[in-house]
Amino acid sequence: QVQLVESGGGSMQAGGSLRLSCAASGNSFSPSIMAWYRQAPGKQRDLVASITSRGNTNYTASVKGRFTISRDNAKNTVYLQMNSLKPEDTAVYYCYVFGRLPYEYTSWGQGTQVTVSS
Repeated sequence: QVQLVESGGGSMQAGGSLRLSCAASGNSFSPSIMAWYRQAPGKQRDLVASITSRGNTNYTASVKGRFTISRDNAKNTVYLQMNSLKPEDTAVYYCYVFGRLPYEYTSWGQGTQVTVSS
């Protein structure tokens, strides 16, 4: 079973930066897709950004140009660099992975709180 450990959340004033990390363990194969989701109070969990094992990325419109997702396949770790933070970025951020080897699986992290004050 793949386990995910997230780190890097916290509180920041608007305009600041934070970097989230998520390390996957329990599988020697690198996940096909690694992603970050977020869930604000009273709202559904939405995709923020994703990255494939080949480095192809996808971002939700509201974070394009401000957030950057990257991964280190050797470490099975995904990062989310968040710049120019806004109060509307406040949410619990969840790491997510999807893999196909040695069998198809998905896994979620425990979530890390990001709070941006104006």
